[in-house]
Amino acid sequence: MMKKAIVIGAGFGGLALAIRLQSAGVATTVVEARDKPGGRAYHWQKDGFTFDAGPTVITDPPCLHELWALSGHDMAADVDLVPVMPFYRLNWPDGTNFDYSNDEAALAAEIAKLNPADVAGYEKFLTYSKGVYEQGYVKLGSVAFLDFAAMIKAAPALMKYQAWRSVYSIVSSYVEDERLRQALSFHTLLVGGNPMTTSSIYALIHTIEKDGGVWFARGGTNALVSGMVRLFERLGGTLRLGDPVTKIETAGDRATGVVTASGWHGAADMVATNGDLMHSYRDLLGHKRGAKVAKSLARKRWSPSLFVVHFGVKGDYPDIAHHSIIFGPRYKGLLDDIYKNGVVPEDFSLYLHHPSATDPGMAPPGHASFYALAPVAHLGKAQADWDGAFGRQFADAILAEVEARVLPGLRDNLVTSLHYTPADFGRDLSAHLGSAFSLEPVLWQSAWFRAHNRDDVIDNLYFVGAGTHPGAGIPGVVGSAKATAALMLESL
Repeated sequence: MMKKAIVIGAGFGGLALAIRLQSAGVATTVVEARDKPGGRAYHWQKDGFTFDAGPTVITDPPCLHELWALSGHDMAADVDLVPVMPFYRLNWPDGTNFDYSNDEAALAAEIAKLNPADVAGYEKFLTYSKGVYEQGYVKLGSVAFLDFAAMIKAAPALMKYQAWRSVYSIVSSYVEDERLRQALSFHTLLVGGNPMTTSSIYALIHTIEKDGGVWFARGGTNALVSGMVRLFERLGGTLRLGDPVTKIETAGDRATGVVTASGWHGAADMVATNGDLMHSYRDLLGHKRGAKVAKSLARKRWSPSLFVVHFGVKGDYPDIAHHSIIFGPRYKGLLDDIYKNGVVPEDFSLYLHHPSATDPGMAPPGHASFYALAPVAHLGKAQADWDGAFGRQFADAILAEVEARVLPGLRDNLVTSLHYTPADFGRDLSAHLGSAFSLEPVLWQSAWFRAHNRDDVIDNLYFVGAGTHPGAGIPGVVGSAKATAALMLESL
């Protein structure tokens, strides 16, 4: 008889894991609480606009192509990936714009505009990035750290690349211009990390982007999710939507299946969860192990949350890049407010997403689709009336900042908008403290110190997603699925 697996949560990690299991002949059911798959990659359609919740930066396409190749399929039949160029347009309050890409000549010219002396420094930084990419991503990115011995084995490489230093610190040792230091360190924010404290290993993101490019799925990130679902169901997998798991059942130290809000009981030989770590252990696991691990998780550092304003406007904006980073007047001070002080700031650094720049179909004819994202402290650090007047005022302030900096006339041309808050992350995704990225990616919460891909006591209970090794972001959670699938298939 075929072995049965249940995966809780249809985020990128859960779907990637389910595809791997189903491709290997394991009868897999994915159980999703919400009415659509995607997890944090949920989407809305409003007034003719398509709004992706995120993530919106797609890198390392081979990690996705591999999911289709497992069963001899071609990803191109289900998903149309389109290159984005430049990768990001960065803007500072002094009016400076900087286009970041892997066009070496164009990038060298951009760097020289800021500081000619930093062109050589950037090349040295890239050499560093390539080294940590080989060690931290190619060799270890999809390998589970189940015991401390595995961490010890990786230690020499971590020492060689000074992993105890922050990304910002390493970048600063190679380039002098403060704007360029920000340009080369902000990437950690896209996976929930503070550039001032996140391990320098995360400088590998630059090599991922340089070698593989930055991409967009035509139709939005939701189209990539839909393509993964089609592949999974084509392979014979089952997806249950709109039915939250309420309990992971156990017998002794074994997981036996799940119970959902509708009363459905699913029996399984193996259970994996792509849900929030705290929610999975504290609220779902019907075993004394759950309370013990939840107590430990409560002491850990959690990534911040996000406030996102989705909006549609009249007009076409070809001069606004697909991805823009709008830096505010402060960098370290703003990061301290978000990560340490628990202050909801009055100034912003924003990520502006403009998908209709690449795919006009994301908006009605003659219109454009955007979202503006501001990192904010999680609910354990900063309390605010996110659902009420303060949330509306915060959304208005973000739109005013975008209008002043890059999109004149925004509010006069505004057609529709909606905003998504830390409180929504908590409600919709059962995210602990409304965290948008799970555990903060600091060195002492990485690899073996991060949540293990298999529980240490219940050895047929598995974990996948941002809270596990290697962390958040599409390549990270798809890599965690590869590591977890290897463990699950090995157990058979």
